[in-house]
Amino acid sequence: MTLLEIKKLDKHFKKGKEKNHVLNDIHLKVKAGEFVTIIGPSGCGKSTLLKAVAGLDNEYNGEILLEGERVTGTGSNRGFIFQEPRLFPWHTVEKNIAGNLSLKNPEVKQHVEKLIKLVRLDGYDRAFPKELSGGMAQRVAIARALLRKPKILLLDEPFGALDAFTRSHMQEALLNIWEKEKTSMIFVTHDIDEAIYLADKVVIMSAKPGSIQKIIPIDLPFPRKKTTSSFQELRTLVLNEFEKVDELEYTNSAGI
Repeated sequence: MTLLEIKKLDKHFKKGKEKNHVLNDIHLKVKAGEFVTIIGPSGCGKSTLLKAVAGLDNEYNGEILLEGERVTGTGSNRGFIFQEPRLFPWHTVEKNIAGNLSLKNPEVKQHVEKLIKLVRLDGYDRAFPKELSGGMAQRVAIARALLRKPKILLLDEPFGALDAFTRSHMQEALLNIWEKEKTSMIFVTHDIDEAIYLADKVVIMSAKPGSIQKIIPIDLPFPRKKTTSSFQELRTLVLNEFEKVDELEYTNSAGI
């Protein structure tokens, strides 16, 4: 069943009297429970597309439908994860997750405790952000985004600032959350291996203006290993598509 549908999405940014064409004729469907990754060169509009789906930017042409209803603003049915955790330093882990909901409410308290276990931060409920590693802080941000049980989680390069070891650990943690919660996810990344490792399908974007170059289904069972021949074949396929994007970028910039 289609959960999210993006139809003919077109976006311009105004710079004085000039218009910068950022997104061009974007069509994309995301099924319920599906994990979609988006990759592409810098400036291709990946983050802009996520913000439009989140309802943070409504200045565009086209339609974004969630469960058949047009997205016109932000809502609890969508969660958003930025590259930085953006936690409140004066609040504990449990309070950062609860947000404006009271932990004195037994249902809220129970739900927060469940989320802390889900993101594997048992025993850190009373810790402050300064006492957490980068990966732990990002897990708090993910738990916070899941508090209101969103239909879809939007992740804008959430592991981009982490070291390789922590990033690998976070990939496993996110897959564990996805498998248990069945929440649809759209995950923006610059890492091709990460995109293939996590996704049901990889969306490759090109820039000037940003458009979808190719959608590649990832038909690999979980758990996945990046060293297998089937994984490497998909990696080659994605890299070949990226070469086409590079050629297109060069052609456009050269005015050919």
